[in-house]
This record gives sequence, C-alpha cells and structure tokens, in this order.
Amino acid sequence: FLADFALRSLIGHDLPFYANLGVAQVEELLANKEAGRITELVQKLEADGLIVHVNPLQEWLQPEGDRFRLAPIDTISALLEVVDLPVIVKEVGQGMGPESIRRLLELPIAALDFGAMGGTNFSKLELHRANKTDQELFEPLAFTGHTAEEMLWFVNDILDDEHARIACKHVIMSGGIRHFLDGYAGIEQLRCPAVYAQGSAFLKHAMGDYDALRAYMEGQSRGLLLAKAYLKVR
Repeated sequence: FLADFALRSLIGHDLPFYANLGVAQVEELLANKEAGRITELVQKLEADGLIVHVNPLQEWLQPEGDRFRLAPIDTISALLEVVDLPVIVKEVGQGMGPESIRRLLELPIAALDFGAMGGTNFSKLELHRANKTDQELFEPLAFTGHTAEEMLWFVNDILDDEHARIACKHVIMSGGIRHFLDGYAGIEQLRCPAVYAQGSAFLKHAMGDYDALRAYMEGQSRGLLLAKAYLKVR
C-alpha cells in the first residue's frame, strides 16, 4: 500500500509532507527493535519527517483498538533517541492539558499539533460503532478534553515560565478552526511561531471538484491577508 501514500511526485518538493504513525504503532516498533523501519518509511515516501498521533481515548473506545503499555510521553522520548528525523506530535480531537503540553515542549520535537476539542472527534466516531449500552456509558469521555483556545493559553503560560526547559517552540493550531479569522486570532495570540490548520472545512470542499476547492482556499488566503493588514488581536 506504500504507493497510495507516495505523494511527493504529485505535490513537488516545495510543500511539507510528513509520514504519520500512531503512538501505539511506534511503541510496538520500538519494543521489537524495529525503529529502522520508521526511518525507512520516511525515506521511501520522500517525506520531511514523521507525525506521531497520540490517541488514547480513540484506541480505548475502538473495538479493535490498541492498548498502550507505556505512557505516550515515554514512547515519544524513546523514539527521539533512536531516529534522526523531524517529529511532530499531535492529538486527534481531545486536545491536551497543561502538563502533557509542558512535557512535550521540553522534548526536541519539530512541532506540537493541538488536534484540539472542537474539530473532528475520533473518539465520538468510534462510539458510533459501539453498541447502545457502551454509547450511553462512554459518551461523556468523547467530550472530555481541551479546546484550541485553552491550549493556546496553556502554551503561553509554559513559555512564560522561566523554570520551563523548553526545547520546542513551534505550534500547529488545529481543532475547531472554522475559518481564517479563528486561525489569525490564534496564531497572533500565541507567543511562538505558529500556523493553523483546518480539516473539516477543507475536506468539505475537497469532496467537490478542484475548482471549488481552489476557490475556497484562495478566499481563505485573501481573508487572512485582510485580517493581517487591518486587525490587531488583543
């Protein structure tokens, strides 16, 4: 299936392109002393690095989901010791609390991707596959987490802490970003280099034809330029 993900020839070499593995898969590869396969995957795809998604609730609610034997922070720390790759860490819809963010920013990762509460919620999606009893029992878990706005202030507080040993100062703000104004407000308030990402709105237009998607993206770009030119975030 590798050819399905070999996109470099399509997007060219000017755009960022990262491979993606779940932290459970990384844990298994490290346990089996197969870290070399991760590097091999990135090289074969001509990717710029690796994104590791941290999804404990999704895995737990998924009928065939993996169970972590180690804390994700330990797996990520071990990965960084054995690969020479840019590594981005992201959540998948619940976001992260301040202690998790602090521990990650203390690692030499390339960036932290919020994957905050408010966007696509993969835990909720897994519940739709469950029986009615489990849906009612575990539904509160699917709505447990932190929004992008909350995570923004967690990051700022940590960056302002003179005792914090910060190694990563790059953020991707994602999760519930509805449009360019949400994105602009977020990256302006963050006290570190940041970009924002949209999933739902982008994919909605991507389901149509290319012209519709292109028009949407050009409109968002114009809106962002307008916001940068005339708006100041307090």
